[in-house]
Amino acid sequence: MVYQNVVWVIALVGMGLVALGFLYIISQVGRPADADAVRGINRRSARWRLTLFIILLLGFLGASYGTLHSFPIPAQSGPLAASQVVNVVGRQWSWQMSIEGQPAGDTLHLVTGSPVEFRVTSADVNHGFAIYAPDGRIAIQTQAMPGFDNKILYTFTAPGKYMVRCLEYCGLGHAPMVTEFDVTNPTGG
Repeated sequence: MVYQNVVWVIALVGMGLVALGFLYIISQVGRPADADAVRGINRRSARWRLTLFIILLLGFLGASYGTLHSFPIPAQSGPLAASQVVNVVGRQWSWQMSIEGQPAGDTLHLVTGSPVEFRVTSADVNHGFAIYAPDGRIAIQTQAMPGFDNKILYTFTAPGKYMVRCLEYCGLGHAPMVTEFDVTNPTGG
């Protein structure tokens, strides 16, 4: 079952419970109130609210840990443990990508199966750095900001021609701000 269907089921059950609560309250309108019964209802109501609060708090903490403990953005201080490092500079309206230790402007070739560290920055304005896989889906993306290096770590699993596009409107030349690079298998295939 996809997450959206699960959320729908949870929302419908919640709405049903709220509706039942309203129906119960409406059915009790006009009945004489017994002071002892009211105190008992208030105590039970307080226990239910406390129980519900604890359940929601535990659910929030569990969901937060479950979704954030493997946060996909690596630490930004210090070098990452990658065998390939690519420096990326975005500027209106081009990308300059170079493997560390090689002169800028050389053709970029990366290999599958080993992590690649992209150090992304901008020479002028904010850009959105996105790598599109050969099948057209976004493989990974981050922001390119002036004066700051964003580091992302990605391991290519499929060879092919990958495309880099800007995801943040950066001026008149935003749309054609595209470059490509090849990813090959380590054996050259």
